[in-house]
Amino acid sequence: MIDPIDIEMIAAQLERVPRGAIEVSSRCPSGHPSGVKTEPRLPDGTPFPTMFYLTCPRLTSAIGTLEASGLMTEWSELLTQDAELAQRYQAAHDSYLAEREALGHVPEIDGITAGGMPTRVKCLHVLVGHSLAKGPGVNPFGDRALELLGDWWKNSSCAEGWVPPVEVPA
Repeated sequence: MIDPIDIEMIAAQLERVPRGAIEVSSRCPSGHPSGVKTEPRLPDGTPFPTMFYLTCPRLTSAIGTLEASGLMTEWSELLTQDAELAQRYQAAHDSYLAEREALGHVPEIDGITAGGMPTRVKCLHVLVGHSLAKGPGVNPFGDRALELLGDWWKNSSCAEGWVPPVEVPA
């Protein structure tokens, strides 16, 4: 169950009411929600394979910048060259499927995760959401993307002790 205050924050982040959210799956250092865990079937009946959905606009923007760099093609190629990495990515896929299946069986998305797992790197938003929800060591590409993102929340209201800049009159 999600706290109504979290629902309000998430709705403000998304600029709409969240659909199918069952819990906050990750938070930024300030405690704001940054992602939610969702049902595999949305309330309107739509199958929804993205179990860990990011809600923080600052985070999703930073991930979008990473995606625009083209590194997903490079990382997909790594899967064909590094058997150990491919095995870890397959394990991330398998654990994702098992956790989502425990929420309910949805035939339309049976065997399908998100983010390209297990054979390619397609959507860093999903992979980062998975890493943030489950912690380091579960999704190798989510972990790599988080390393590249660094302290994405710095200099924002999400940083502990953040003080907004003072505007100096011209």
